[in-house]
Amino acid sequence: MTQLDTNASAPHTSFKPGFLGPFRARRLPYVILLLVLALVPGELGGLTRELMLDAYFQVSVFVGMTLLVFYGSERLFKYNIGSALQNAKMAQVPLAALLGTTPGCGGAVVVVAAYSSGHVGFGAVVATLTATMGDAAFLLIATRPDAALVVLPLSFVVGVLSGWIVDKLNIVPPATDPTKVISPVRIGALRKRDLLFLVIALPGFVLGVLQLLQSPLYDQVPFTLLGAIGLAGTFLGLLIWSLSPLQAMTNAADTPTTRMAEETSFISVWVIGAYLAYDYLVLFTGLDLKDAFQTVAPLLPLIGILVGFIPGCGPQVLVTTLYINGALPFAALIGNAISNDGDALFPAIAVNPRSAVLATLVSAVPALIVAYGFYILAPGFMTP
Repeated sequence: MTQLDTNASAPHTSFKPGFLGPFRARRLPYVILLLVLALVPGELGGLTRELMLDAYFQVSVFVGMTLLVFYGSERLFKYNIGSALQNAKMAQVPLAALLGTTPGCGGAVVVVAAYSSGHVGFGAVVATLTATMGDAAFLLIATRPDAALVVLPLSFVVGVLSGWIVDKLNIVPPATDPTKVISPVRIGALRKRDLLFLVIALPGFVLGVLQLLQSPLYDQVPFTLLGAIGLAGTFLGLLIWSLSPLQAMTNAADTPTTRMAEETSFISVWVIGAYLAYDYLVLFTGLDLKDAFQTVAPLLPLIGILVGFIPGCGPQVLVTTLYINGALPFAALIGNAISNDGDALFPAIAVNPRSAVLATLVSAVPALIVAYGFYILAPGFMTP
């Protein structure tokens, strides 16, 4: 998500409105497919629209408002997280873990960027990558806040301990290449689609809160209005994502509204995909994933950890979705939360692949201990 430019001499990439990059070219078929599925008559189309509304009101609007508050306060108070990290000294590892625990990938990316320029140690990188749950944290907070209250603090503690142990053992990976500073594309002026996204998200957030509180007021809202707001917000987000020159991370120089619209759209794409993947599988196969997974129950925590090795947030959102639907135990969720690095692994690989691999492998050790600790000692803990 957000990323600090830790090298003042590194030029920012500028956005050229007429340029259609390869990433966007690959995104268009996905957007068209979702549009077609939503318009299909009958059960399939109805299910698709229902899941899109769930993703929007249960996750997207909360992500959007959280990011708007975070980036708005960052701009208002003009604080620099990277500088705070560099000057933290003994508190560097706990601060890095705290940034990693922050929902989304922004905090972890900041730490990785600071490491690439030599401003933080390897223990801080291990701490933030161990503590981060990536974009899946937004989904868990919005749908299972009780589980999030356990997963996020526990990930923070494990991240701090892991970082301190790495520093104590003086594990030093190969030096980073200071010329490989990742600088996200700067979009520039506030766009109309960003403002429109915010205008739709504001009433969407109110409706999402009413739904979360199970308020009688929510039941009185006409379904046509719910559908209009939810689907408009969903497809505007898909449009923003399909036209975006970014790869999930936004530039700190852009406006908070632009950053919110871009990053919320990116996260929403993964959430929609995870929601549809689960329910489509049930619809077309009739398979009960919970019963199917029980046949390999002892391996589920390990599977969650191994999925966490995959860079990016998509697979991790899917694991969280499976947990929310009761298909995976809490042990698999916590193992995945500790082992996964989210989008922060991409800049880490770009800067120093060996360091990235080493940090990921180090995080697997506490993931195995904690995941199988829950599986053996508290197998029914936080079962959906």
